[in-house]
Amino acid sequence: MPDTSRGEGRDGSLSLTVVGNPDNRRVRLFAEAAVGAGLSRPTVLPWRDLLTGAAPPPAGTLVRVDSPGEDAEVDRLLRGATEPARHGEIVGLAAAHAGLRRALDRLASGGATLLNQPADILAMCDKRRCHATLDAAGVPVPAALGEVTGYAGLRAAMRRAGWTRVFVKPAHGSSASGVLALAADGSRVLATTPVERDDGRLFNSLRVRRYTDEAKVAEIVDRLAPDGLHVERWLPKAGLADRVVDLRVVVVAGRPTHAVVRAGRGPITNLHLGNARGDLAAVRSAAGPANWAAAMATCARAAACFPDTLHVGVDLMFLVGWNRHAVAEVNAFGDLLPGVLTDGRDTYATQVQTLLGGWRPAGGRPASAGDRSASGTAGGPVVVPDGRAGREVACAT
Repeated sequence: MPDTSRGEGRDGSLSLTVVGNPDNRRVRLFAEAAVGAGLSRPTVLPWRDLLTGAAPPPAGTLVRVDSPGEDAEVDRLLRGATEPARHGEIVGLAAAHAGLRRALDRLASGGATLLNQPADILAMCDKRRCHATLDAAGVPVPAALGEVTGYAGLRAAMRRAGWTRVFVKPAHGSSASGVLALAADGSRVLATTPVERDDGRLFNSLRVRRYTDEAKVAEIVDRLAPDGLHVERWLPKAGLADRVVDLRVVVVAGRPTHAVVRAGRGPITNLHLGNARGDLAAVRSAAGPANWAAAMATCARAAACFPDTLHVGVDLMFLVGWNRHAVAEVNAFGDLLPGVLTDGRDTYATQVQTLLGGWRPAGGRPASAGDRSASGTAGGPVVVPDGRAGREVACAT
């Protein structure tokens, strides 16, 4: 008899629902993967409907939570604002995170089986919490400053730490929105960022800019600070040819399955900012088998901090020399890697096959550094081989 508590329908098939924006390609690609595996097309619960009172999916449903991004009305609802933001405007990030918490609480109240846990999503969407969780688990991460409430405090904290280069990140940002790669030594300042200033507001641009006027840099940081900042030491990434590189690695059920190389001429490598996909084989060759295996083990260890969530996207960087690596971020909605196939499957098809193979979240416990195991996989606990690079605490820049 089908086990409806595990998301199986009365005919033994999987009963899938996606919480997402219906016109978004993420929703479309996952639906195509499900249909391609012989399943019924998943039901779509629009974010707009969930945020305006729609009933959450009931017990017996497997629910994938997809990104609420790229929809101005969803953003307005999450922030509780009266008017939508202007296109690309960076505003209300903390309010949007609070709205996401409320929406996920509502989603969980229906009793469905959630394939990405609300506590995990909220932790990954708060760069400060995510960094602390990874660090406590022994995952190599860049060293971070404590609380920073403005530009003056940032410069003072950098002086105390003896750092001249940092990444300044909005705590609840995504897709490099609001990120500054800041080099500051005395009165000399250079901020590389996609942030555009216009009429007293900040916007996320598709063009990376360089600011050398300290007053303008201070204005940007001070405007971002009230929503929370996460500041990390800027580590020197390895490079190939004339570009620096890092990786987005998708981990499904504890196993790294897909990776894409992001190659850029500047410090911010997000592909939508005009950077290029790099050669994965060349990266593996440059790192060597042992360093590559250690890096993939680190990605698995990062995912093991969120074992009841089916997939995560890990941003991994090899450092100059290729012998060390660190995790820059872990992304709750980081599985959009169009055209990247493993064993003939993209990231979405791999997740569907994993569900067909029996993976289910073990318990959906709250995310906390001291209460996590990797028990959510179909094949038992994830065993991660040792050999990690070690947490970064004082890497020379």
